[in-house]
Amino acid sequence: MREIRYVGDPVLRTPAEPVTAFDKDLRRLIDEMFATMYLADGVGLAGPQIGVPKRLFVYDISNRKGAVVNPELTVDDPAEIVEEEGCLSVPNKETSKPLYSPTPRASGVTLKGFDRLGRPLEIKARGMLARCFQHEFDHLNGGLYLDRLPKDAARRIMLQAP
Repeated sequence: MREIRYVGDPVLRTPAEPVTAFDKDLRRLIDEMFATMYLADGVGLAGPQIGVPKRLFVYDISNRKGAVVNPELTVDDPAEIVEEEGCLSVPNKETSKPLYSPTPRASGVTLKGFDRLGRPLEIKARGMLARCFQHEFDHLNGGLYLDRLPKDAARRIMLQAP
């Protein structure tokens, strides 16, 4: 279990560095990320969210589960879908539950990267899985879903965050 970093922590706004070693330490980190994500009732978690500025994330959406190291994301279908989105790093200061807001995302993406053992992977995603991949990929580039919201919506959320 790792501590989740909250909005305002500089690690969330710093682009992550590539992973260079596919070793037992990486596999242990990925296991800890899954445990942290599940304990927080999340569906995705990126390295920077636990203070690890490395390009990796884990996810578990609709029976699709995995870890992606050094991902590259390509938008296949730029048609914008606006749905509720929240983030473990942007919780309500009173309830500690994620704060949600309608957030625009591309409807289809392809994610390329490596699994926990360094084997190449490629996943085409739509719907919630595509949303998750885009959300976690943003974290690796120092972004938050708040950056995709109108300024007044982002400001309302920030007033409720720690």
